[in-house]
Amino acid sequence: MDAPSWAACGIACLAAASFLLLLSGHFRRRKLKLPPGPKPWPIIGNLNLIGPLLHRSLHDLSRIYGPIMKLQVGSYDMVVCSSADMAKAFLKTHDAVFAYRPKNAAGKYTAYNYSGMTWSPYGPYFQQARKIFLAQLFSAARLQSFEYIRVEEMRLFTRNLFEAKGQSINLKDHLSDLNLNAVCRMVLGKKYTDKSESSNIVSAEEFRKMVDELFLLTGVLNLGDFIPLLDFLDLQGYIKRMKAVNKKFDRFLEHVLGEHEARRVGVKGYETKDMVDVLLQHVDDPNLEVKIERHGVKALTQELIAGGTEGSAASVEWAMCELLKNPKIFNKATQELDNIIGRERWVQEADVANLPYLNAVIREMMRLHPVGAFLAHRFASQDCKVAEYDIPKGTRVLVSKWSIGRDPELWDDPENFRPERFIGKAINVKGQDFELLPFGSGRRMCPGYNLGLRMIQTSLANLIHGFTWKLPENMTREDLNMEEVSGLSTPKKIPFIAVAESRLPLHLY
Repeated sequence: MDAPSWAACGIACLAAASFLLLLSGHFRRRKLKLPPGPKPWPIIGNLNLIGPLLHRSLHDLSRIYGPIMKLQVGSYDMVVCSSADMAKAFLKTHDAVFAYRPKNAAGKYTAYNYSGMTWSPYGPYFQQARKIFLAQLFSAARLQSFEYIRVEEMRLFTRNLFEAKGQSINLKDHLSDLNLNAVCRMVLGKKYTDKSESSNIVSAEEFRKMVDELFLLTGVLNLGDFIPLLDFLDLQGYIKRMKAVNKKFDRFLEHVLGEHEARRVGVKGYETKDMVDVLLQHVDDPNLEVKIERHGVKALTQELIAGGTEGSAASVEWAMCELLKNPKIFNKATQELDNIIGRERWVQEADVANLPYLNAVIREMMRLHPVGAFLAHRFASQDCKVAEYDIPKGTRVLVSKWSIGRDPELWDDPENFRPERFIGKAINVKGQDFELLPFGSGRRMCPGYNLGLRMIQTSLANLIHGFTWKLPENMTREDLNMEEVSGLSTPKKIPFIAVAESRLPLHLY
């Protein structure tokens, strides 16, 4: 047989083998009991059903196909769960199976090749990093030692609102500055965006834009993640933007690490002053099971800064918008603060436990406007059966916090803001009550939730207690826009603009 004939025969055999492989997979899948879902198109699967806001598209589909739904997203199978019972099944009952992350462009290009907590594969490196976070960075003693920083930055925040003197302000910008300044001091040791520091290399405004871009890009639906053949084309331009924002962060983080390393040189018994010092202690530590390298420190530091800045600011902005839209609720929260705190002082962190209605307002905000409509993607590390359905190995899993918060079987009148629904209820945000999962649950739960919750509680309490609020002239509460945009934090589409008038004297803080 001549060469062309051999080639033709080989191609035919390969095609036949591929066909048989696909056919065997098809028959195998027919034997499985898979969750219900829409019929997929060739190549694109169900991507044609996804609109600009992924969480809303999947929510609408879940109302048709139920609380556990299977989609084919490009080349991959995906299961979407949108009820508390299904969330519990994936995040608690089968947590060990679904603690794994699929690899995607965001983890590769923005998190130093999956070196951060969010995108790192489940295994020794992740477990070691999480242990450092819980035991050393977010321990009760560490957070208590940094309370003076949060108090000082809250005082500066309130002073800046006082100086606005009744002018319309973009509240999100002020909240972002508060969180950025507090987090930078706790994580980096100083405010690297402070105008008074001549050595700083980024402005507060530029840094806010970097964080916003990072959160947007880690929450988008990048086609190349689901149709690998299109990855190199970067049709949406997301990978180019990911590389650009990573370059900006890397320049900033190299500057930060360089200053910290210079400070440690030649100092015997150097005492750690901030979270970067703690992380740098673990570089080349021979006692660690898995080595943490320099790029790992940068990835973990970036997560600490970004995670502590954007989420809290977005949450408080949503809460204030809902309060101005619902003046009776605002008045009730104000009355509680007057009764418990009084008009002679501002709110401190220790006061929050004694403010049940304020905490109900916060939980209701987290139900209706969760930071991140979904828990970050997971995938099945092995074949598994969830409820009555087969979930094959490699299936991607999305838990929709947004849909769970709007489940009419869990919540009466779910589309309306009603904090009273939480009064007298033992529903907390610690990952054990699956109807409310603002910080996740299980092995992948956010290790810094305690800090984030404190920042939300004290900043919202002082905004209510220390100021009276009104909308700009010629604007009514019916004009408030409650739309959101895509992205990891699901922020407001239109920034919340309002006028703050002092209610308490600043010197009482």
